Amino acid sequence: MQRPPTHIDESPIRFDLWRERLPNWLQRFLPTGGGNHEDQHGKGLFGFAIFLLSESIIFLSFIFTYVVLRLTTKNWLPPGISGPELSRLVVINTVVLLSSSFVIQIAENALKRNHLKKFRWLWLITIAMGSYFLVGLLIEWKNIDFKITTGLVGSTFYLLTGFHGLHVLAGVVLQIIMLIRSFIPGNYNKTHFGTSATTLFWHFVDVIWVFLFSLIYLWRA
Repeated sequence: MQRPPTHIDESPIRFDLWRERLPNWLQRFLPTGGGNHEDQHGKGLFGFAIFLLSESIIFLSFIFTYVVLRLTTKNWLPPGISGPELSRLVVINTVVLLSSSFVIQIAENALKRNHLKKFRWLWLITIAMGSYFLVGLLIEWKNIDFKITTGLVGSTFYLLTGFHGLHVLAGVVLQIIMLIRSFIPGNYNKTHFGTSATTLFWHFVDVIWVFLFSLIYLWRA
């Protein structure tokens, strides 16, 4: 039987030794074995992690701009505007979104153990939780006392929450696709890169929301 080809890692830096010193949860995002041909899952997650790093730079630029504007603008809130309020809706939305990270991780672990039915139910719950967050965001936009044209507070609020909302929507769409693919016989027998990447993306979205929630709702003028 012909052995699969192996691509030798000729880098002067011993990445394999460096990888072994990392925690187990981080090792899963890095390719193994000096670039073995069969390590498509590790290579894929590594590439996807790099993509998320590029996305984080965009968010960081928005966050940095928001902080600078808040610190340098004397009258951040125009007269008669109370600003984004830490309402019950926002709190519930935040709890639901952050809790969904635990649900989707349990779902991915269930798929790894070939518990397909459990994976589908938990994955479907995650989709529902993400959709709930989006609906809550739209309700907040409808009821808030300022618009996108209301000074810096309006433009930055809608930019940050809207851009994050697009990522939540993208995550929900990816989850729906992965759920549909689970009904294809044998689809996840060899690899489940799609679900792992989607789970990683969802964790990323939740972490970003922690920062946005702190800046927008907890940092009072």
